[in-house]
Amino acid sequence: MSMEMEKDTKTRGEEQQETTAATVEPLSPISQLFLSPTLYCIIIFTLGFQTRCNPSSIIEGIKNTWIKFPRFSCKLEMKKNGKPIWVPTTFRVEDHVIVPDIDYSNIENPDQFVEDYTSNLANTPMDMSKPLWEFHILNIKTSNAESLCIGKLHHSLGDGMSLMSLLLAISRKTSNPEALPTTAATRKRVDTNINKDNWWLVRRFWFMIRVMFTTFIELFKYILTLCFMRDTKTPLMGKGKRNIPPRKIIQRIISLDDVKLVKNTMGLKINDVLLGITQAGLSKYLCRKYDEDKVVEKKKLLDKIRLRGTVIVNLRESAKIEDLANMMAKGSKSRWGNFVGLVIFPIWIRSEDDPLEYVRRAKSTMDRKKLSVESLICYQVIKLAMKILGEKVVETLVRRIFDHTTLAFSNVMGPDEETSFFGHPMSYVTASALGGSQALIIHYVSYVNKIIINLAIDTTVIPDPHLLCDDLVESLNVIKLAASEKAVHKMEV
Repeated sequence: MSMEMEKDTKTRGEEQQETTAATVEPLSPISQLFLSPTLYCIIIFTLGFQTRCNPSSIIEGIKNTWIKFPRFSCKLEMKKNGKPIWVPTTFRVEDHVIVPDIDYSNIENPDQFVEDYTSNLANTPMDMSKPLWEFHILNIKTSNAESLCIGKLHHSLGDGMSLMSLLLAISRKTSNPEALPTTAATRKRVDTNINKDNWWLVRRFWFMIRVMFTTFIELFKYILTLCFMRDTKTPLMGKGKRNIPPRKIIQRIISLDDVKLVKNTMGLKINDVLLGITQAGLSKYLCRKYDEDKVVEKKKLLDKIRLRGTVIVNLRESAKIEDLANMMAKGSKSRWGNFVGLVIFPIWIRSEDDPLEYVRRAKSTMDRKKLSVESLICYQVIKLAMKILGEKVVETLVRRIFDHTTLAFSNVMGPDEETSFFGHPMSYVTASALGGSQALIIHYVSYVNKIIINLAIDTTVIPDPHLLCDDLVESLNVIKLAASEKAVHKMEV
């Protein structure tokens, strides 16, 4: 390295220390859990580009934006009391942006190559002695992109909403390079006539009673799950290994317009439809598995299955694009980091003649979960328990939740307009959080008119992950067809 480059690196490191020293904080309780050996959690995300990727532009863009956010220019160190803290450090961005030397001309199946590369990256432990992020640039054309940027981050850096906010903050609209991208953010409806209603006080009181009762019931189920209540042993159930199982990551793109058609026809939320698709797809997969095993009375067997998922819930009040983009700014009201709760969601496993029943059941269950505040209580209990009982006890309790349930599920809404990443127009974006002992992790991420299904699977439990992914896609097609017929019927009536 030349003297000028050494001087430049040293200066950049000193600037990072000056800008981050005042803002670095100890890890939050949730972030500490993600560092534990049995809950070790990382995030793998993929950006598909419409053009060939220029590594120099990516490196320069990261220098000007990414590393200005404190946690991305820090490493983890243990204090004398054993508590981890973020410590500013000097490093070269070039060491974190990896361009592998690959002869792409000899690759017969680019999609399979990317799948294998991503899975291998997910199963490789991170170097904890340096900032916990890295980018891998693959100038390989796949069926959905001209080139790819695969990122790997430790989950202690932040949750899905934090990292999506970071992506939004450093991205720009393709149509307007100076403008932030937009998202279909959920805005709370305000009833301006509430005070004009003479019964508003009674309704508010009844609402509070329902919230307390529903929360009590859901927390009681939580306690039962912690103590002894396990999911039924199915071909999807993990083995409850002590170590994190190796996982294979596969992706599939579906149409957001198809999901919206079902949403609008049935008057639901997008999340309700995605949960309905998940229930239908898993039911279809298990139905086939029991066919292979020649199980008699297959329908009755499905009716007896208890299968639940842990759903990650964002606890931030605001989801507006401006708040997301400003989340990293000092004094921002939106919270950076891991501010999420955990909800145990029962999955409707049945052989239904009416495919729309899966979506109705999803909405019914989600409405009950929204009425409950179990996710917020879960977050607060973990914080309190970490202080009183210690990390090891809380780690054991959280581990039991994952061991006693079958899968993890999350849904993140991305940009709804064409977006560029450091001058590279994106064709899609997807991500997956890998941690815990569950054999199946399902993430849905939207981008413009697409939704990307991202499955992280323990192939020792589920040896045919592409078949499972096909079942999810086929379930959307069947549900969309049923919704279309329902819409036509309404118009005729």
